[in-house]
Formats: sequence, C-alpha cells, structure tokens
Amino acid sequence: MSRVSLPHDAKAGPTKPAVRAVLHSKLDLTAADHFVEVGSCTGAVTIEATREAGRVTALERKPERLEVTRKNLAANGVRGEIELRAAEAPEGLPDDADALFMGGSRNYEAILNHAVETGIDRVLMNVSRLEVAGSATEAFRERDMLEDVLQFQVSHGYDLAGATSFESDNPVYMLVGGTDAAGEADGIATDRGRALDRGGRS
Repeated sequence: MSRVSLPHDAKAGPTKPAVRAVLHSKLDLTAADHFVEVGSCTGAVTIEATREAGRVTALERKPERLEVTRKNLAANGVRGEIELRAAEAPEGLPDDADALFMGGSRNYEAILNHAVETGIDRVLMNVSRLEVAGSATEAFRERDMLEDVLQFQVSHGYDLAGATSFESDNPVYMLVGGTDAAGEADGIATDRGRALDRGGRS
C-alpha cells in the first residue's frame, strides 16, 4: 500500500501504519464497496480506503478535525467519490455502507445497532483501553456480529549505543465482525470440530 503523508496535525494520534495494514486486510475493500469511517481525525484510514473502495464517507464530529482530514486528503492527491460529513454517529451515518470502521469508542453500541439495521457486512473497531475492549466485545457478541478479536503491539527499532533497541507502541485491540459474522463464526467452529475429530489439536 502506498505511503500516506499526514502534514496536518489533528492533535490526536492517527491509526499507526502497521495497524492500518491489518485493518485494511480485514476490511478487504473493493471498487464495489461503500466504506464509512467514524472519527476520521487525521484522515489516515480514509486516505488509504479511497485507493480501494469505490465510495468513501468520512464522519468527524469536531469541525477542526474534519478540516484536518480535508487538508490531508488534498496533500495526498485523493480523487474519487468521497464525502466528508461534520456529523455525530450514528445520526450522520449513511444507510448503504458495505464496510465501517470505528476509530474510537464513542456511541459504539448505537453504531452497532445501525450496522445491524442496515446490514453492514464488515464492521471493525479499534480500542486502546482494556475495559472498553471487553465491553465492546460483548456488544459485538450480543448482536451476533463478532468474528474475531485481535490484540497486537508493534515495536520500533532505534539506535542505542551503536546497537538496536526497541520502543513499543501502545497495544491495540481490534474487533472484527459484521452482520454475516455469525455464519462465519459457525463455520470456523465446525472446521475446528472436524480437526478435533481427526485427532488434531485446537
């Protein structure tokens, strides 16, 4: 994936490049998709989504951050069908999204309800706080939306006295699901059961 330039600061950390790589792999966007981001902030995720999805809608409740999104989109030469909305979710969400990403936890239960009502087949959410991750996982599960939960941490090397040491980013929890996740989860469970029947290990 091409590099993203973020010359304009939203005073809130963007989703890190390594995390975005996993995120976009899970979203698996195509030219037929309408992708929606809730809380666009610097626009990092939105910028990359415009390179894959046919349509992109970015919501940001803070006008100053939406302006940062707009400026960073322009700095990356983004073209195509993209709509920026100064709006709060779920009220500002479109009804025809195929994939949705929540970069924060504000109103996530109401957003998940909207996803169920409108049939969004891919819903991802990043969380950095353990307690919120637990509550959000239950919210996904209660709506039969949970496909996977990932926890990962990325460390970056730096020079220390002529050798390489590492500095770690804050751990990230990524919830992966959607309105068809229940069927996928059943399929995964069935496959594991077959493996155990053959003497395999889970």
